[in-house]
Amino acid sequence: MSENIRVMIPEDELDRRIAEIGAEISRDYEGKEVLLVCILKGAAFFACELAKRITVPVGIDFMSTSSYGSGTVSTGVVTIKKEMDLDPSGKNVIVVEDIIDSGNTLHFLLGYFKERGVASIKLCTMLDKPDRREVDVKVDYTGFTIPDEFVVGYGLDYDQKYRNLPYIGVVEE
Repeated sequence: MSENIRVMIPEDELDRRIAEIGAEISRDYEGKEVLLVCILKGAAFFACELAKRITVPVGIDFMSTSSYGSGTVSTGVVTIKKEMDLDPSGKNVIVVEDIIDSGNTLHFLLGYFKERGVASIKLCTMLDKPDRREVDVKVDYTGFTIPDEFVVGYGLDYDQKYRNLPYIGVVEE
């Protein structure tokens, strides 16, 4: 099977929007520190670029979650596969995701961080697919709202391929 990748969001648009989100976070947290919690693997590119554009003191940590078990269809049950190294209690946490579709993972993480005693919790995503939403979650910082298409690049993969593309593309077989 050979895939064709159509560019949906070019690299320069990603760079511009990430800079805007970084400036917005910097304004919102002026005089405070933030802890970015990157949800692996897909959000790694976005989280690192975002962190470089935030002007307030920023820490970064990583988590891995899954709602797929051993299948290819979400079970709706979210599990933590890799726990954070830092203690988030008392911190201003921003969860950084690559893409939000069903909302199940972020709904789970909101409860998880509230139980951990964070000072505040906000959600940030590079891409939002509201047509796929099953659980209502308030996203505080959104890069782009996209239609329900299978996208790759900038950390997003198709069978572990295409994460390294510098743009967001749509897989066309």
